[in-house]
Amino acid sequence: MTIFEELRADHDKQRQLLELLLDTEGDVPERKKHYQQLKVQLEQHAAAEERYFYSPLIDDDTTIGMSRHGIAEHHEIDELVETLEQTEMSSPAWLQHLKNLKHKVLHHLEDEEQGFFQQAGKVLNETEKASLANDYRKMMEEKGV
Repeated sequence: MTIFEELRADHDKQRQLLELLLDTEGDVPERKKHYQQLKVQLEQHAAAEERYFYSPLIDDDTTIGMSRHGIAEHHEIDELVETLEQTEMSSPAWLQHLKNLKHKVLHHLEDEEQGFFQQAGKVLNETEKASLANDYRKMMEEKGV
């Protein structure tokens, strides 16, 4: 496995959880469960991705801008999650905040998968791609994700 395959696998989990959440209504156990899973997935993914994807790429002139942009988007996603945390789950505002989060997350994943991965693939060698994948997955498993 490469770092790109590991990241894509978690991106797919995030997409799935967002869809599951949008299919729920009100303050119900199913919504709480999916939201908690998404929240943990986003938090842990961002931390591991910054450590094992962005960090090695921030030193290269061709990927520093993309790395900084990706990290900034992680902070924006964190702020949207915080807004959800402070909103009553049964209110219409919660659903609107979730839709805003979905839009931001999908934009971020598309940026990475459609552009950043290709550029990063030119910077990282095959050994690095595999090593970073192992380190990323190990961190995610240690966090129970």
